[in-house]
Amino acid sequence: MRCLIIDDKPLAIDILADYTSKISFMELAAVATNPIEGVSIIREQKIDLVFLDIQMPELTGLQFMKILDKQCMVILTTAYAEYALDGFEHDVIDYLLKPIAFERFYKAAEKALRHLKQENVQNIAAQIVASQQPIQPLEFLFIKTEHRIQKVNTSDILYIEALQNYVSLNTLSGRVMSLQPLKKIEEQLPQNEFVRVHKSYIVSLRHISSVERSRIFIGDAVIPVGDSYRDGFYKLIDKTS
Repeated sequence: MRCLIIDDKPLAIDILADYTSKISFMELAAVATNPIEGVSIIREQKIDLVFLDIQMPELTGLQFMKILDKQCMVILTTAYAEYALDGFEHDVIDYLLKPIAFERFYKAAEKALRHLKQENVQNIAAQIVASQQPIQPLEFLFIKTEHRIQKVNTSDILYIEALQNYVSLNTLSGRVMSLQPLKKIEEQLPQNEFVRVHKSYIVSLRHISSVERSRIFIGDAVIPVGDSYRDGFYKLIDKTS
């Protein structure tokens, strides 16, 4: 179970990191001293569980969870008991009050492990059911923006770009800024029409004007092809040529 610790106090990070190292089923993937850094880590790495402080500058733990949108499990770590109700409204796995004893930390970790195992079983069952039914590509998506949920036709999407705290869907009619993570949007796109070409970019095959070395041209936009995506992208291009 890959874990991320987010806390603005180095001593708190050291204690949680030490606790994590003592538990065989846990792996400390990264640490961050602020939630904004944590968002970037989650978008770039596979994180199963976040140990999250609540009171931090720039962005509170509760604000962070709204951005996170349940991408991974969260255990809150804080000195303030009054935030417990708000935390559980966000479906956190557990709520640890500082100073945290190792025994209490271990119980919370076991609870997260049980939750992860149950989620994996449910995902496998869903995949079995889905494999038995033909999947029709979606012709449109409902995108969660800051103030509303907007319908976007997939045929209108030129490319999608992950920014620091938002995702930008660049369409024929303009830009739509979403709070949803890039991975979640990618899962809803027709796989035969869209391809991930960079950790921050997904492009529409139908709207590509040309490809030159490691650059894709869509209208006036120039999109880089990441090293780890290059072979897969060119193989796909070769199949369609």
